[in-house]
Amino acid sequence: TPYFVEVELDLADATTAKGSALAANDIIEALYVPANTLVLHAGVDVKSAMTGSSTDATIDLGVTGNDPDRFVDGMDLDAATAGTYGTVAAASTSPALQIGATGDTIDILIATQTGTITGGVLRVFAVMVDTSDAVSAGIAQLGS
Repeated sequence: TPYFVEVELDLADATTAKGSALAANDIIEALYVPANTLVLHAGVDVKSAMTGSSTDATIDLGVTGNDPDRFVDGMDLDAATAGTYGTVAAASTSPALQIGATGDTIDILIATQTGTITGGVLRVFAVMVDTSDAVSAGIAQLGS
């Protein structure tokens, strides 16, 4: 059965946690994806517009080390207002992504950035399905 997960990320908190200003190539882990899970879709929307002096901030949403822009590619963060959703990555004909035997995270990658990012709130969400072997887990299936 598909299920929905979400988290709100405060960029000011991310800056504090890092201990310095956010910069290009920084990764913010957003959602944990358990092992044996199919991510049907994930996205990002702006709850509170980015603050700071950056005039060229773009973000990607994906799985770093696998496909960092699988779900969103090049969202113009500094131009986005509250209520703006990241556009599904154009290169992805099917954004679904299978996570194997080891859990992973859906991450925000700051793809480009000049100046500083001092705040803003993003909501990251995903629709997932547990694809673990129900039979080996002792769960009866139809027809068995």
